[in-house]
Amino acid sequence: MKKWFHKPINRLYLYVDGWFNLAFGTVNNPLYHLGSLAFFFFWIVLISGLYVFVLFDTSISGAYQSVEYMTHEQWYLAGIMRSLHRYASDAAVVTIILHIIREFSLDRYRGFRWFSWFTGVPILWIVILLGISGYWLVWDQLAQYVAIGSSQLLDVLPIFSSAMTRNFLSGQLSDRFFTLMAFIHLLGLPVVLIFALWIHVKRLSKVEIIVPRGLAIGSFLALLVLSLVKPAISHEQADLMIVPATLNLDWFYLNVYPLLDYWTAGQTWVLTISITLLLMVMPWIPLKRNPPAAEVELSHCNGCGQCFDDCPFDAISMQARSDGARWKMEAIVDPVLCSGCGICVGSCPYSNPFRRSEVRLTTGIDTPAFSAHDVRTATTKGLETLKGQTVKIIVYGCNHGFNLANINDADIATISLPCTGMLPPAFIDYALKKGADGVLMSGCRSSDCYYRLGNRWMEKRLQGERVPLLNARADRSRIQICGAAETDEAKLLKEIDAFRQRLLTNKQASQTAEKEAGHD
Repeated sequence: MKKWFHKPINRLYLYVDGWFNLAFGTVNNPLYHLGSLAFFFFWIVLISGLYVFVLFDTSISGAYQSVEYMTHEQWYLAGIMRSLHRYASDAAVVTIILHIIREFSLDRYRGFRWFSWFTGVPILWIVILLGISGYWLVWDQLAQYVAIGSSQLLDVLPIFSSAMTRNFLSGQLSDRFFTLMAFIHLLGLPVVLIFALWIHVKRLSKVEIIVPRGLAIGSFLALLVLSLVKPAISHEQADLMIVPATLNLDWFYLNVYPLLDYWTAGQTWVLTISITLLLMVMPWIPLKRNPPAAEVELSHCNGCGQCFDDCPFDAISMQARSDGARWKMEAIVDPVLCSGCGICVGSCPYSNPFRRSEVRLTTGIDTPAFSAHDVRTATTKGLETLKGQTVKIIVYGCNHGFNLANINDADIATISLPCTGMLPPAFIDYALKKGADGVLMSGCRSSDCYYRLGNRWMEKRLQGERVPLLNARADRSRIQICGAAETDEAKLLKEIDAFRQRLLTNKQASQTAEKEAGHD
């Protein structure tokens, strides 16, 4: 399935993502902030909804008139708030659906990520139910259509003693029932949504729910302009004695109801439940094996907690020392939560390739599949293959970015890591001191790490903003960062050529300066 189905979707997404990077830049690319954008739209929905609720009459006789007052009499404030409420709700559904598509196309839903996917699917339905109950409260002809359709769906379920549809066919609706719907929309479902969102991100650390300022301002202004240009309006008031002839459906929320015109309620339930179950079991179609979990070597762990702070999946915890050593704490890895990314290896102060006291480089925490010792060995072998070259470049990449095996230049040695966040800055200094003229860090596109935080931590370490730090004496001009996806071959090769030329120019200038100094 991965080759003939998933691969084309992945490449299509990467091309679209590249276009978005050109249009918005990597910092404000909305595709990198779909989760936080959904939270942002929820905030707009909440604030605008609270204002609308102040003016809303929860009685069945006054609901429609109160909404009409907001729309036409106080259009300059309440009307805009209502429109913002409507369009932000639609935007939230769009971002959630795009979030699902993105995670699927990038294969970020299987293996250790199954929990986030599995708990994320119900969130979509909770949001849709919120929208449905909101449309119900307006009590116009669209609300009548939604109410009757909902009652047909609920009548199939064996949870009510009498058919709900009779209440609408006979016109027997009370203010008490309408107040109950308002309670469900205003308090019941929002509480369920908050709890579901908490469960969804429970296995993640440093969850970002705040959108970059530029993206937030742009998104809000877009919604505001849309609210002014095309304000949300109601249909005619609900009348249970007539059947509405024309309805303008919100297809983001009400797409199930037209099926009831052709299918029975039972068939509609079968379809929606089947699609939901299919989405929820997708992490196991096919099953993806997790790499071995990171392991702690207590004899080299000083309990600094940096691995705990850097772990993107909350797989590391700190507890009191168990071996009687002089340090207070030790790191503990939960193998169920560990992704095997190796970011913790890059954060460990013992991951120092210059240490010669041991036959095998041992760190406080390491990944069995590809250890720090393996990285040092690969670096040493790569430097040996570059002997005799005018310019010697080491390229470190990751297994989820551009395939470094496609680089066949004689003056370049490539090393692919589980994640570029696995590489301690000391390894870059090691490569430069052992003969490399330059080191290029590739990996995933900037701000789009497969393991969430890897390339971010790598960049901050090299910039001196996060420990472990790069040696202050290391020549930064000989270090380059260029994240690249599978579709970025031309971009990466162009960057490598420019880097090679710069290194060659600097090397020739340095050699000329040395010769002139010798003559003096």
